[in-house]
Amino acid sequence: MITKITGVLNRVLDDEVRLQVGPVEHQVLVPDFVRRQIQGLADQELTLHTSEYLEGNPMQGRMVPRLIGFITEAELEFFELFCTVDKVGVRKAIKALVRPIREIADAIQRQDARWLTTLPGIGPATAEQVVATLRRKVTKYALMPARDGGEAAARPAAVDGNLIEDAYQALLSVGHSPHEARNRLDKVLATGTAHKSVEDILLAIYKQGA
Repeated sequence: MITKITGVLNRVLDDEVRLQVGPVEHQVLVPDFVRRQIQGLADQELTLHTSEYLEGNPMQGRMVPRLIGFITEAELEFFELFCTVDKVGVRKAIKALVRPIREIADAIQRQDARWLTTLPGIGPATAEQVVATLRRKVTKYALMPARDGGEAAARPAAVDGNLIEDAYQALLSVGHSPHEARNRLDKVLATGTAHKSVEDILLAIYKQGA
């Protein structure tokens, strides 16, 4: 399985890019939010984190291997998580991801199904299913730093995603609003400290004060 590919960006099309790796040009499918980030990088070297799947009808004996590319591993992880939602296949997920991962994860965490219906191919029923399936799994993606100048953003901190989710839920349980809880987690995770427990995270939050 190809998990990363580096090559010269030859072309950026509507839903795919072409990377020149040695004498071979590779087709890599990309969601729209990725396309917008790299469309000005023609003729430059580019690295994409990738996932593979087979597209086609096995009953007809024709299955075509496809690569899907993302700027960061976190974006790829979110995509694969999004694909676990019932009735959201690979193609629907690629089509839907027109907004930055942070924004989509934030909407899921806020249980804002109405906002999710603004994504292509996501109707009300699917939006509700996305929220029901993923709302407790997306905290670390909602806390991803915003992009700066189109460059790839790093993860906010080397903290296990389950710890981040548990800390977020703990903040909600003591009366913080979702917005305030995310802001407090943002500030602590931005320090880059690798916290080992929920208690460590909460202690660091309250040491910072309001």
